[in-house]
Amino acid sequence: MGLYAGIDLHSRNSYVGILDDEDKKIFRKKLVNDPEVILAALNRFRPELTGVVVESTFNWYWLVDALMDGGYRVHLANPSAIKKYEGLKHSDDHDDAFWLAQMLSLGILPEGYIYPKEERPIRDLLRKRGHLVRDRTSLMLSLQNIVVRNCGQKLNVNLLRKTTEDEVSPLLEENEDLHLGGKVSKECIDFLTSRIRCIERSVYDKIRIKDQYKYLETMPGVGKILSLTIMLEAGPIERFPHVGKYASYCRKVPSKWISNGKQKEKGNQKNGNKYLARAYSEAAEMARRFSVEARSFYNRKKARSNFMIAHGALAHKLARAGFYVMRDCVPFDSGKAFA
Repeated sequence: MGLYAGIDLHSRNSYVGILDDEDKKIFRKKLVNDPEVILAALNRFRPELTGVVVESTFNWYWLVDALMDGGYRVHLANPSAIKKYEGLKHSDDHDDAFWLAQMLSLGILPEGYIYPKEERPIRDLLRKRGHLVRDRTSLMLSLQNIVVRNCGQKLNVNLLRKTTEDEVSPLLEENEDLHLGGKVSKECIDFLTSRIRCIERSVYDKIRIKDQYKYLETMPGVGKILSLTIMLEAGPIERFPHVGKYASYCRKVPSKWISNGKQKEKGNQKNGNKYLARAYSEAAEMARRFSVEARSFYNRKKARSNFMIAHGALAHKLARAGFYVMRDCVPFDSGKAFA
């Protein structure tokens, strides 16, 4: 007899449900989020357990790691691909846990990728860098606006990033309040810059680009940080059967539902990896500025639509090119990409 376990994971507790081959519910219990407690509950069923399903929530790392270390076969359910019958009048944690177990028993469970435990910390460190970069950008835009409103001149971004000397605050020294606001903003920008550089040094010391990803830097707009980001976020490129799946995972394909030639509504636009989406969006912006071929492609698209659609089309092109660069381990070919 085979058993199937489903775990409905929340921030403080988890509901565990276990089914047998005949869909008979043989165990159900809400447990605190303690790996020892959950493993103890599953232990008596261990010889018959075919697999354990955990939903891919924001906090799945610890539970999946504990189960895998305990020798269980773990399946990470993809919540965006799971849909229950909408006609149900009642649904709760009990139903959710057993629905996960039932999908596993039927062989229809949509599964997510369990990223290797040893590489997750460095990936999360790069994600933190991206968070700090966005915060710094917000502060720089705010400071630029203050100077434009009060001094009538726009500051160069490189001047705002400069940490050796503060050339911004003196522009606002005629007013005490504006001077303090500018000084505080510049100090925050400088602090974030130092922390960003600290993270970059640590990342460079701890990880190297793998052979399969060594040609990512040949792509326009992709430097060392972006190539490492793409490598760590994409994982093994073999897990994507074709380029369309990868582009979709990067959130670079349109999401809409069409019936009889008419669009009914949009699908799940956030289904995919937001960090890869940002990486290729940033690469597209840099490519538009510094690559002749990429800028020409962007301008052709922009002439027929608008700048947002053109930017998205360029990012989509780069995502598709990135797939082939990684899969075939070849340098970027602008002739093929922008033909």
